[in-house]
Amino acid sequence: QVQLVESGGGLVQPGGSLRLSCTTSGSIFSIGAVGWYRQVPGKQRELVATISSGGSTNYADSVKGRFTISRDNAKNTAYLQMNSLKPEDTAVYYCNAAGYDSRFSRTLADIWGRGTQVTVSS
Repeated sequence: QVQLVESGGGLVQPGGSLRLSCTTSGSIFSIGAVGWYRQVPGKQRELVATISSGGSTNYADSVKGRFTISRDNAKNTAYLQMNSLKPEDTAVYYCNAAGYDSRFSRTLADIWGRGTQVTVSS
């Protein structure tokens, strides 16, 4: 079963930085387009940033200038660098990706990870 794994969350003070990573649990899935989302209890999941397989990026207005999405195709990993963090950035952050499953020679879409908690607090 194809699964994404997020890491890098934690507790950070306002103004601090974290880098989230998103990769696969096995080597059978090649990550293509990636989106980072976040969700707080009682609210809808919010799109934070996206990166295409070619490297084109887009950001939510709330994180522009502070967050940077990137990818390392050799490591089959996507990243979300978060700087100047604010308390309102506190959420569970999820990775979503499309890609290629080499085990069954098929393209898959809408694959999610289980999320990583980011807490911004003094």
